[in-house]
Amino acid sequence: MAKVLVTGGAGFIASHIVDSLIERKHDVVVVDDLSRGNANYINPKAKFYQTDIRASNLNEIFSKERPEIVNHHAARTSVTHSLFEPLDDAEVNIMGTLNLLQNSQKWHVKKVIYASSGGAVYGEPLYLPCDEKHPINPLSPYGVSKYAAELYLKAYFNSCKLNYTILRYANVYGPRQIATGEAAVIAKFSFQMLRGLDVSINGTGDQERDFVYVRDIVRANILAMEQPDNQIYNLGTGKSVTVNRIFFLLKSLTDYSSQPCYIPEIKGEIFKTYLTAAKAKHELGWSPEIGLEDGLKITLNSYKDDLGSY
Repeated sequence: MAKVLVTGGAGFIASHIVDSLIERKHDVVVVDDLSRGNANYINPKAKFYQTDIRASNLNEIFSKERPEIVNHHAARTSVTHSLFEPLDDAEVNIMGTLNLLQNSQKWHVKKVIYASSGGAVYGEPLYLPCDEKHPINPLSPYGVSKYAAELYLKAYFNSCKLNYTILRYANVYGPRQIATGEAAVIAKFSFQMLRGLDVSINGTGDQERDFVYVRDIVRANILAMEQPDNQIYNLGTGKSVTVNRIFFLLKSLTDYSSQPCYIPEIKGEIFKTYLTAAKAKHELGWSPEIGLEDGLKITLNSYKDDLGSY
């Protein structure tokens, strides 16, 4: 069993990863500043440090805990925020990652697993589905910052043999996702429908996304701990679904009676994208197992159980 430090471990995806690591008897340390994470999601068997990944005391945490693996999910995640606050976006996503890598090198971490974005780094696709060889062409500062961190990971491997695995996610959804931010369309629609509120859709709703359930993403993170190092893997379903289709699927599952309200599109948003995970299937033994409708049902049920948290 390994000692794993998880950044952003109070957040949507990483809190599920922490749970899975602990189920497998790993020793887990969580670092999260709780700016967007929820302390209630932190597994009580994990050791928790409330701190920013940019903070100088990260060195003290590494010195004390000596993690073997770092799973890095702490980040600014909003395209819109990056457009209006690019310095803050870069401070967290680039400088925060550099602080983490410096400490990983100093304290002899064996491997860093990094959560990147399969939509934001590729930009508007030149071909579909996007594979890992697709040209990099981010449309937003957020996409730039996520890719910059990938380049730093490669540089640290080249200079000091710090191993890494980069996981480029499609649109992840599931329990614990908060209903804010443009990437959380399923959480947002669920939140609005369960309360009988108006549902707003940016643009025409014909935008197409690749939606992958969070527990499938968790499985890939677990597999990446033992699989070939210094690789990049797309994690998606290989299929796209329109935002309008998501609306009507959720409407049918909630008995929601109203029609959507269409509002202006988000600048810097990609219109259509989906990923092939053929490389992950071949090398990690990973492919998604939870279909969209089943995933939506599980997600809605989780929101019904705890409406006050979303």
